Amino acid sequence: MSQVTCDLTISLDGYLAGPNQSMAEPLGEGGESLHRWQFEEPEAHTAEREGILAAGAFIMGRNMYAGPGPGPWAEDWRGWWGEEPPYHAPVFVLTHHARKPLEMEGGTTFNFVTDGIEAALAQAREAAGSKDVAIAGGAQTARQYLSAGLIDELRLHISPMVLGAGERLLDGVGSLKLEPTEVRGSSLVTHVRYRVTR
Repeated sequence: MSQVTCDLTISLDGYLAGPNQSMAEPLGEGGESLHRWQFEEPEAHTAEREGILAAGAFIMGRNMYAGPGPGPWAEDWRGWWGEEPPYHAPVFVLTHHARKPLEMEGGTTFNFVTDGIEAALAQAREAAGSKDVAIAGGAQTARQYLSAGLIDELRLHISPMVLGAGERLLDGVGSLKLEPTEVRGSSLVTHVRYRVTR
C-alpha cells in the first residue's frame, strides 16, 4: 500500500522558515539558506532530491503555493515555480477560497481543496494510484497532518544553522514516536528518515 510521506528542510532549532515571511522573502529572514544543500551540493544529495519528487500526488498549504497572507486568490498567480513546476503530478492546495484547477506544463495540475485535510488526502490518494502521497509543506500543513496521525514517514533534511524564530515544525503536534530508519549527510545537511507512530 502506498504511504504518506513528508520531506522538509529544517534548521537545528526546528524552523522551516525564518521570521518575517513576505512576498519578497517567502521563507522569511534567513530561510533561503536552509536549502543550500540542494543547490551547492546537488550531486551529493541526488537520492534525497529524487525522493522528494517521486510521489504520485502532492499536498501543500495555501502559503506554500501563494506566499504569506490570507485572503482571496490573485487569479493571475501561478505559483513560485514558473510555467513548469517541479512536481509533474497533481498537487492539492489546502485553502479557504475556491479556485478552478490550474494546469501547468510538465504534468503539474494545481487543485484547490476547500473542505479540509482528509478530503485533500482522499483526492491525492486517488490521483496517486499505487504511488506515495507527499505532504510538501509548509509548516502549518505538515503540523495538521502530523497531529491527525496521517503521515507514515517523515524525512527531515536538517541544515546546520539556527534561525531563532519563524515557523517551527513540531509545535503543538502532540505526542509522536519517531523511529529513525536512515541517517546520512554532508557538511550542509543531515538527512534523517523517521517512521512515524503514536
